[in-house]
Amino acid sequence: MAEKLAPREKGFSEWYVDVVLKAKLADYSDVKGCMVIRPNGYALWENMQRVLDRMFKETGHRNAYFPLLIPESFLRKEAEHVEGFAPQLAVVTHAGGKKLEEPYVIRPTSETIINSMFSRWIQSYRDLPMLLNQWANVIRWEMRTRLFLRTTEFLWQEGHTCHETDGEAEAETLRMLEVYRTFAEDYMAMPVLAGRKSESEKFAGAVRTYSIEAMMQDKKALQAGTSHNLGQNFARAFNTAFQGRDGQQHHVWQTSWGVSTRLIGGLILTHSDDAGLVVPPKLAATHVAIVVIGKGEERGPVLERAQAVAADLRRTGLSVLVDDDDTKSPGFKYYEHELTGVCLRMELGPKDLAKDQAVLVRRDDRAKVTVPLDAVVTQAQAMLDAMQASLFARAKQFRTDHTFEVNSMEEMKARADDGFLLAHWCESPACEAQVKEQTSGVTTRNRPFDLPQKPGTCVVCGQPSPGRMVFSKAY
Repeated sequence: MAEKLAPREKGFSEWYVDVVLKAKLADYSDVKGCMVIRPNGYALWENMQRVLDRMFKETGHRNAYFPLLIPESFLRKEAEHVEGFAPQLAVVTHAGGKKLEEPYVIRPTSETIINSMFSRWIQSYRDLPMLLNQWANVIRWEMRTRLFLRTTEFLWQEGHTCHETDGEAEAETLRMLEVYRTFAEDYMAMPVLAGRKSESEKFAGAVRTYSIEAMMQDKKALQAGTSHNLGQNFARAFNTAFQGRDGQQHHVWQTSWGVSTRLIGGLILTHSDDAGLVVPPKLAATHVAIVVIGKGEERGPVLERAQAVAADLRRTGLSVLVDDDDTKSPGFKYYEHELTGVCLRMELGPKDLAKDQAVLVRRDDRAKVTVPLDAVVTQAQAMLDAMQASLFARAKQFRTDHTFEVNSMEEMKARADDGFLLAHWCESPACEAQVKEQTSGVTTRNRPFDLPQKPGTCVVCGQPSPGRMVFSKAY
């Protein structure tokens, strides 16, 4: 039997790394802070990408691609932007054996280089709205990295749009945040809180930043996606302007929004267990693994029927693996498929075939069901649907069980590791910083749209508060 994972209760971080490495999702690279995404992990990213890309296109966005290298002077055009990203920049100073006249920054995000093109392409209100998305990689020089969650290089998508009015830009910002919320909850089975970030936590160069925040199994928050209203900050810096309906020149109003391969880390941390990876069926690389059991001549008829059942399952759109490896025991194969996140295991041997039945085992609860072979397709789909719903319900209940109202700094400190803390806050950056310092890392996450807001007093300074903010330790 293969080596088992480190259990969560003995070290959550060690367990997480174990799942990533032993499920063959990713591995450490020889480049410090970077990772290699292995086929098992990349399959998850492809499935996420496929769904999100469809959702983006359904909302009118088109894909484009912009250079990896950005002239250093571009970043300096928007002061808040360059100040926010300066510590994370990787800069190319030499190329072709010579020192460059102007250094290039390796893309940390693309607002500046994209605006340089927007300023060429947009001339009139008739060119608006311009709705673009880019699937790309970025480099942000991180001091402390963790596979998928925070790496120097990562894959993501970044949407960039231009609009005639501030109102249209704000509507777009919130529309794309809702796309992310829908994806997280309906596909990842990961409940999230959608809301506005604090001024201190907003994107460098944005007017307003909104996020979706999820709770992981260790009760920490994961910022799973962000959407930014950029106002006219970048438009003014790059003179991205258009002739309006009034015949006058106006700067465009802009948005940007993105999610990354961090979502894979979020999926692992939300659903997986001590046996390995658990993947919601809507994003799974393999829905069903059919384990062929038997020896010698008795394997032939079993394999033949397994292939026929697999063909029927595939016709419904499911991904199916027929495991006919006779060098491994059934028990070893069961462990292997659990470790790598196969949603359903189907056990089929000579005795099952004689009874015209098979055993189906759901990955998340390991419930075994004996099913007639002619009902496998219907039963498998029902079990996958139930698994998807169950994963979401379980994660949402976990969040509910670890969300608390706190009404003083003493409570905030006492519950610092307990999950999501709903506290009154006056919106002062000084009070925000004081919470972080006194609680060893609790930060504001967002002010959720669906959290009823009633005035109160700030837990730090006692000044008036417009309502409760979500505070938590976070990744």
